[in-house]
Amino acid sequence: MEEELSLSYGESGKPVQATLSSLKMLDVGKWPIFSLCSEEELQLIRQACVFGSAGNEVLYTTVNDEIFVLGTNCSGCLGLGDVQSTIEPRRLDSLNGKKIACLSYGSGPHIVLATTEGEVFTWGHNAYSQLGNGTTNHGLVPCHISTNLSNKQVTEVACGSYHSLVLTSDGEVFAWGYNNSGQVGSGSTANQPIPRRVMGCLQNKVVVNIACGQMCSMAVVNTGEVYVWGYNGNGQLGLGSSGNQPTPCRIAALQGIRVQRVACGYAHTLVLTDEGQVYAWGANSYGQLGIGNKSNQSYPAPVFMEKDRIIEIAACHSAHTSAAKTQGGHVYMWGQCRGQSVILPHLTHFSCTDDVFACFATPAVSWRLLSVEPDDHLTVAESLKREFDNPNTADLKFLVDGKYIYAHKVLLRIRCEHFRSSLEDNQDDIVEMSEFSYPVYRAFLEYLYTDSISLPPEEAVGLLDLATFYRENRLKKLCQQTIKQGICEENAIALLSAAVKYDAQDLEEFCFRFCINHLTVVTQTSGFAEMDHDLLKNFISKASRVGAFKN
Repeated sequence: MEEELSLSYGESGKPVQATLSSLKMLDVGKWPIFSLCSEEELQLIRQACVFGSAGNEVLYTTVNDEIFVLGTNCSGCLGLGDVQSTIEPRRLDSLNGKKIACLSYGSGPHIVLATTEGEVFTWGHNAYSQLGNGTTNHGLVPCHISTNLSNKQVTEVACGSYHSLVLTSDGEVFAWGYNNSGQVGSGSTANQPIPRRVMGCLQNKVVVNIACGQMCSMAVVNTGEVYVWGYNGNGQLGLGSSGNQPTPCRIAALQGIRVQRVACGYAHTLVLTDEGQVYAWGANSYGQLGIGNKSNQSYPAPVFMEKDRIIEIAACHSAHTSAAKTQGGHVYMWGQCRGQSVILPHLTHFSCTDDVFACFATPAVSWRLLSVEPDDHLTVAESLKREFDNPNTADLKFLVDGKYIYAHKVLLRIRCEHFRSSLEDNQDDIVEMSEFSYPVYRAFLEYLYTDSISLPPEEAVGLLDLATFYRENRLKKLCQQTIKQGICEENAIALLSAAVKYDAQDLEEFCFRFCINHLTVVTQTSGFAEMDHDLLKNFISKASRVGAFKN
């Protein structure tokens, strides 16, 4: 769904903030598992799902429509044909050429995936027939599930811990797998080995949305009614009781309320109405209902956030965490949040509900298939970086060691106190610079555009001199950091001399300590032999005081 430019108004009626939230590209790097991927690999990701009992498995698609998997591979859930874990991304060749429309996972874990053409593939844990292929053997590679679905186009999938649900384009629901509490909706408690249409009250209804809790199932129909079945020990069916329900039953307490979406946590349920209101019921030991207490609720209870309309709800059958997003772009979370029980919706700084699950859910899994839109929009900072040393847009040239460096007067004046005064009435478009070398002066000007430096430690000494001269204290710290990272026995004395010369006391202490720790080698270098007399005297005196010459 495309997001429009949203303008939110404060109490006074004046505009507070205008944000184009679609420009905020989802950062998959917030999920710990993605730290195994390089920055280049992360840039190519277009869809992703993090799953598994510890958030240790991931499936993702790239800009080239290739599917990759990574992680511990419990029960062969990566679909690679083996049960070997992989710390490097491996391509899932068996689904080559398929485009993913939606995906869900169970606790085993097992995977249920629907393609953009409406086909269903399953693999992974299968002890309870949750793959729907008629067996109880774990599926090590994706298996096309066509029994009773051959002429159907699947548009949505949902998994409980060990059962599976799919929704077709004509509004029918099919279920299979573990059925100890009636979660398959067949009227019995026998496990269901192949897809079976969920009938009963749903027989003549058009379903528009499905969801699964750990051992329960939900369906929203096009009239806004909600039908539920399966386990109800915590009141998660919202029927006012705690008895299991082997066939679909309408939630009577929502009479007159039109529900658009349903989301299930481990044992709690959230719904979103057409008026942007949220209701919750079920287990509440972590405050996951968001109603201000930790008491279970067997009837729908309203969840109050700001006056702004809610446009998205989020929950996941493997977690006790809830989240919601408002029309103005605010994201709230409640329930189990990194070990804390948050009993009322808490306003976060996130821009999407996915971030709540990446940073606060236990385990850190995705509540849906993540979609990463390519974003070629440049920020102000990125635009400025591109303009450094660009002769096409520059209005000022620095001539250093016979070479030009191109810059922009207005930016230099904004970024540097020295240029603010020196360029104030300066009409020249060329400034000659003889006090500093070309690499040093170029690094300085580039720093004003990028906030970073990239220099070898010996050159950073010259930049430290410049930073001291121009009173650029942050640049001074960056130079000291670069020098520290590049110190070695051969250059230690030269760097110590520079630190003393430019009154960089922290750096001086660091270089001195390095010299003491490597004293035997350092005293044999040419730098030590050519050391300034006063500096040598001070060095020996200080070294004596710290016991460097004791046997």
